[in-house]
Amino acid sequence: MTYAIIEICGKQLKVEPGRFYELDRFDLEVDEELNVDKVLLVNHEGEIHVGQPYVEGASINGTILRHSRGRKVIVYKMQPKKKTRKKRGHRQELSRLMINSISLGGNVLAQAEATEQNVETPIEA
Repeated sequence: MTYAIIEICGKQLKVEPGRFYELDRFDLEVDEELNVDKVLLVNHEGEIHVGQPYVEGASINGTILRHSRGRKVIVYKMQPKKKTRKKRGHRQELSRLMINSISLGGNVLAQAEATEQNVETPIEA
């Protein structure tokens, strides 16, 4: 199992090829490539590469799948005995990132498997 720990959007994530992650909105279009060079750790078949702070020559390649908005968070503030109430809502802008490959030193260690669409054909009677 190959995975990496990256720093992106001010957070640290454990990522694996072929999986997608919800992150803060990127200023990229849908189906556009994203390359992340801030790789903190790479684990490939038990061989661990740890950076100080980043692993040199390591990169993560991903694709933006879609943009969306997160769940609504209600912030309610009230001061007792003052008749002061504030109710605010917030929805975070998100982007879904699909991890395509993990590379180290120019060599691709792991790559997402190509998924085939199982298209069912209707049975004619």
